[in-house]
Parts: sequence; C-alpha cells; structure tokens
Amino acid sequence: MYDEKVIADAVIKAIEQLKNDDGNNDIKVGVSARHVHLSREDLDILFGKGFELTKKKTLMGREFASDQQVTLVGPSLRAIENVRVLGPVRKNTQVEISRTDTFVLKVSPPVRPSGDIKGSEKLVLVGPKGSVYLNEGVIIANRHIHLTPEYAQKNGINDGDYVDVLVESIKPTKFFDVQVRERDDFNVEMHIDTDDANACGIKNGDNVKIIKK
Repeated sequence: MYDEKVIADAVIKAIEQLKNDDGNNDIKVGVSARHVHLSREDLDILFGKGFELTKKKTLMGREFASDQQVTLVGPSLRAIENVRVLGPVRKNTQVEISRTDTFVLKVSPPVRPSGDIKGSEKLVLVGPKGSVYLNEGVIIANRHIHLTPEYAQKNGINDGDYVDVLVESIKPTKFFDVQVRERDDFNVEMHIDTDDANACGIKNGDNVKIIKK
C-alpha cells in the first residue's frame, strides 16, 4: 500500500513541473503608443526654462509617463496632437511613432532600437511655450523584449540575442528576430507598437511565447 504523503508529494511535484514546462517561455505584451523622449534643452524650449516633467504613471525601470504632451508636425503640415512625453529627460530627443503615423505626417523613419537615432527622420515638435525642429530623432521602434537577469539565465537567453516569438491569438502570428534587452530593473515584457498589436489581434497583458533560435 502506497504512503499517502508520498503520493501527494509526487502529484504536487508533477503539477509544478508541468507549469514550468508550459510557461517558462511565456511573456506578457506591452503595446507602446506613439511617444516622445526629450532632452533637457528641448524640454526647456517646449515647456519653459527649468520645467520639470510631472509623473502620471510609473513605467519600467526609471521611466514614467508624464502628464505633459506635445504635437508632432511633419512635411504634410498635418499634426498629430496629444503625444505623451516620457521621463526622465534623455541626452537626445527621440520620437517613436508607428508606420501608420508616417502616412499622416509624410515622413519615412527607419526601424531602429531605442537610442539609435543617427541619421533618422526629421520632425517638428510643438509645445505650450515653443517649438523644436529635429534634424534627426524620429524612429519606428524595433520589436524588443525586456528581460530580468533571472529570467534570461533560467531560459538560456543573453542580452543582445535575437529570438522568434509565437503569437497564439485570433490572428496567429510569428515575429522573427526580436531583440532581447536584459537589465535588473526591467520587467519581463515584450514591447510592440500599435500597428503590430492590431495586426495580430493582441493587447496589453496578453501572453506570447519566446522561441529560441
């Protein structure tokens, strides 16, 4: 006759193992709408000398969505208003938009990792106190995954790796060559823009699965 405790322990262990096997590569999705990162100089021009961004919502790491918004104006002279400014201030101003936004603004930004703005697209930013002409700084952000060191180590993934991602939704999709970024103040989350989210029928908080190459 089997010991009941031994059986119970075996069942619990099996259930935990199944959970780990099924979910160890599942990550949540964060959908990024168009937004702006400002340098100290450009923040002063747009909102006034010495102005400080006020926090509306805490995001990942040190970043936060501020209460402040700006207007984007491209060569079409058509504007996209109420574009959220993210804090804190950065060394260089960066505007992240979707491909759909480019049809309104009549610009052709490259798909780049955040921070890689050399030679990127031009645009005008308008704030309550002034305007800024950007010679460069407008990009379409590449698809990327934020990982904690613990998650990356557990799953054999390194900072800078490129992985494929399976989307099991009403519109099943596979994203290729998604960049991995690892840092100890990150959450485990894949970031895509609104175009990608709409194309595959997913939203904030949905899960996708990493497929290692």
